[in-house]
Amino acid sequence: MPKNAFYAQSGGVTAVINASACGLIETARKHPDKIANVYAGRNGIIGALTEDLIDTSQESDADIAALRHTPSGGFGSCRFKLKDLETSRAEYERLIEVFKAHDIGYFFYNGGGDSQDTSHKVSQIGEKMGYPITCVGIPKTVDNDLPITDNCPGFGSVAKYVAVSIREASFDVASMAKTSTKIFVMEVMGRHAGWIAAAGGLAAETESDGPHIILFPEITFDEAKFLAKVKDAVERHGYCSIVVSEGVRNAEGQFLAETGLRDAFGHAQLGGVAPVVAQLVKDKLGYKYHWAVADYLQRAARHISSKSDVEQAYAMGKAAVELALEGKNAVMPTVVRVSNNPYKWEIGHANLADVANVEKMMPKEFISDDGFGITPACREYLQPLIEGEDYPPYKNGLPDYVKLKNVAVAKKLSTTFEVK
Repeated sequence: MPKNAFYAQSGGVTAVINASACGLIETARKHPDKIANVYAGRNGIIGALTEDLIDTSQESDADIAALRHTPSGGFGSCRFKLKDLETSRAEYERLIEVFKAHDIGYFFYNGGGDSQDTSHKVSQIGEKMGYPITCVGIPKTVDNDLPITDNCPGFGSVAKYVAVSIREASFDVASMAKTSTKIFVMEVMGRHAGWIAAAGGLAAETESDGPHIILFPEITFDEAKFLAKVKDAVERHGYCSIVVSEGVRNAEGQFLAETGLRDAFGHAQLGGVAPVVAQLVKDKLGYKYHWAVADYLQRAARHISSKSDVEQAYAMGKAAVELALEGKNAVMPTVVRVSNNPYKWEIGHANLADVANVEKMMPKEFISDDGFGITPACREYLQPLIEGEDYPPYKNGLPDYVKLKNVAVAKKLSTTFEVK
């Protein structure tokens, strides 16, 4: 008899995570003999623990298809990390209780490194607790820091947004630099990995083009070298545009912009490095500045998504179902790069045990010798990931995004569970 599937979105959402949901649900609907229905967790794994499930069968084919061009998480996401089985057996017993009540035999979890850790832990339920379930993780992260997969769905669109934004802002500053602003600093996400910051380098096709400086988390911030580079750029080009990653650290290993807070995954809460860097330039060199923090804008900008990113995000959702139906368990579909020019890729898969909690940093050969730019090898890697346009439909001058009904599945359990 066909079993139901559980699908959920986790961690920071992206412009294309819903494309993965679309690929998964559309593919599952083509196999009613194996998958009876897809229940989505409202707000990620929390939806499973609290028995707050969404009946995706109540959504029309047209609305599910519209997820492909709609940003953010259509079913709600969360930052919640399952503890080890030995630490919190009650969480796993609750999952089994909910899965049994709703006849769930497939578990699909769409997220980054911490989310793949959750996927891996859930996959062990069958072996350690005697409940058979097929578990497949689906890659997603704007940070592009998952191992094994060539790149992560979500990254290509952020990379495109950052490259476009710093190019346009650089044109603006260049036109005003003679009598006004000479410095523009744009802060981007990425945490410990500099992939998003590196994408800004795609905007510079000649030496005079911005950004003139990229500050990577992988390179220790050297104030003197940085200020000398800024001064040189202004003297040579009349202005200096800078991309700075939120994860930049000083020689003591401290984040330049750490607030002291931590998120639910235990990561330092970052943000606010742009004004720190801009003020430093003002204090030491006297240049007038402007700064901007891309923040949610970079990961929500579906209107300018990369076509290859949308296609790969959809393909990962589709592949997750296909892997599950092939009997694969505790795996994650991956993007395998076949060639750069022409750009070709195919689908592979990796074991969740090899993916969970592993961060892929920028390789040294992708960062220029002076530590402030990207190399031709990095450009060759990044370029295909931002190419192609996949515009959403527009209505009244604005993107026309879908809002799902998200009808709740009737609860079957008399017990409740408090998420701590």
